[in-house]
Amino acid sequence: MGRGRQKAKATKQARDIKYFSPATDYTALQRELTGPGERASKRSTDPMEPVEPDYSAYEDKYADVDDDEDDGGTRRTG
Repeated sequence: MGRGRQKAKATKQARDIKYFSPATDYTALQRELTGPGERASKRSTDPMEPVEPDYSAYEDKYADVDDDEDDGGTRRTG
C-alpha cells in the first residue's frame, strides 16, 4: 500500500523525460565534433582516401581467357 503516489510520480517523470525536447544548437555541435582549427567541409575531401585503380586496359587484353575454358569439347569424361 502506498505505492500509488510513488508510481504516479515515476510515470510523470518518465513522461517528462520522454517528451522533453531542448533547443539544440547544431552549429555548436558541429564545431565540437570537427575539433580545433578544422572546418567541416574539409573532412569530406580527404586527400588520404585510397583511389581505386583503373583496370579497363586489362579488361580487353584478357577477355578471351575464360571463354576457352568453357568449350566442352576438349574435356574427356570416362
